[in-house]
Amino acid sequence: MPAFSFNDTLLLATIVFSVGLAGILVRRNMVFMLMALDIMLNATALVFVAAGARWHDATGQVMFVLVLALAAVETAVGLGIIMCLHAHGRPTLDADTGNLLGGQGRG
Repeated sequence: MPAFSFNDTLLLATIVFSVGLAGILVRRNMVFMLMALDIMLNATALVFVAAGARWHDATGQVMFVLVLALAAVETAVGLGIIMCLHAHGRPTLDADTGNLLGGQGRG
């Protein structure tokens, strides 16, 4: 018998996903936004594992590994972009200053 029911696991995943979504919407620092996105990806991985356990299928665990790989790649690329922006003299990691990147302009 499982320790948690399928509905309890879905409720937990919904709460964790909501916390991650609130972190993306409230915080403007790009590092915190990356962490909140990782929290959201972990919630989806939890749903895959719970669904795989519910229907006695190993596909949930395979999708869990794929989601973890995606989260690792997303974090590596995101931190690389943040470090590149900071190295080129961007004074802050605030996501709202993205329009100040110094491109060519429209005209």
